Amino acid sequence: MTMRPCWVEISTRSLEDNYRFLSSLAGGSAELLAVVKSDAYGHSLALCAPAAVRAGARWLGVTSVEEAVEARALCSEARVLVMSGCFPGEGAALVEHGLTAVAWEPSQLDELEHAARFAGLAPGSMPVHLEIDTGMSRQGVGPEGLDLILGRFPAASPLRLEGVLTHLFAADETDGRATEEQLARLDEALAQIAAAGLQPEWLSVGASATLLNGDASGLAVRARRWGMKAMIRPGLALYGVAPQFEPDEPPAVAAARKRLKPVLTWKTRIVGVRSVPAGAQVGYNGTFVATEPLRLALLPVGYADGLDRRVGNRFSLLVRGERAPLVGRISMDLAVLDVTEIDGVDAGDEVVILGRQGSQTITAYEHAKATGTIPWEVFTRIGARVRRVLV
Repeated sequence: MTMRPCWVEISTRSLEDNYRFLSSLAGGSAELLAVVKSDAYGHSLALCAPAAVRAGARWLGVTSVEEAVEARALCSEARVLVMSGCFPGEGAALVEHGLTAVAWEPSQLDELEHAARFAGLAPGSMPVHLEIDTGMSRQGVGPEGLDLILGRFPAASPLRLEGVLTHLFAADETDGRATEEQLARLDEALAQIAAAGLQPEWLSVGASATLLNGDASGLAVRARRWGMKAMIRPGLALYGVAPQFEPDEPPAVAAARKRLKPVLTWKTRIVGVRSVPAGAQVGYNGTFVATEPLRLALLPVGYADGLDRRVGNRFSLLVRGERAPLVGRISMDLAVLDVTEIDGVDAGDEVVILGRQGSQTITAYEHAKATGTIPWEVFTRIGARVRRVLV
């Protein structure tokens, strides 16, 4: 069946190249966990998880047990980490599919232990990664609750404390103060863990910013100090986009940014072209009024596809290698371009919403700036009805 002409092209070769580049930045000092949560940041878990594994990833990070089950079906040999924990009733699926959960609440350990005992698992055979709250006040156990959690890993338990992780909330701030404070709190927690007689294998800290800024070796030193191996969890950079550092971008990041390859290109095609006179109103509520005769191109893409409603009258897309402004409000399923200044535009012409066409490129950062958000959201809000196509 012919499909509506609105699709996303995914270059898994670019993703594989990005993973190998990021791995080279780690220099063998840290294991990389490829973050493919939220449908691989909107890029398609089905396409991207196997690509990451082909590139050498041994660990995949997902949001939920549902995503983890899908990742397991796609990548039977990879370790799959459920990064947002488990909910009541999900323990059995974790056991059945050989998944690894992040935990920080006693109730989560209750669920895991019950499922492991019901399945008859041997002592220490179900790995758990413990998240430490080092200042983000989101996921993770704080100092006041850590001893209680550590008491849940006696030798007779089927649970095994395999990893410890934390989330650096300001790794893209170049003064590094917040990160230093977080790492100091992490060391205090690791001392508590060691005092309890536990020896986790993995210390998982940092994401794309940590790798690009050249901090992998420092993390590795810290991990070895505690008898552990370092793990870093790249996400955005895996898809070819480097985080922006404030207030200044370190030279290492600027160099790395040039090496990363965008994985996603979002496209549509022109449905039809019409001429309108001066005074014509375009779109809902007539927010755009033509001041001269114009040629307008209709696009079969709207906010239901993830084209933010706020880009109407303030953004442009690419057609025939040139930028054409969006005019009028973005509708649920339609948008309009002013193509008056571009010769030869006709129905069927390809339009790039995000990505490269000719010598011009529209980036996720441009979309983010126009809508007051971040590239992560730009990617993940591309609707499920927009086909992901392997190229």
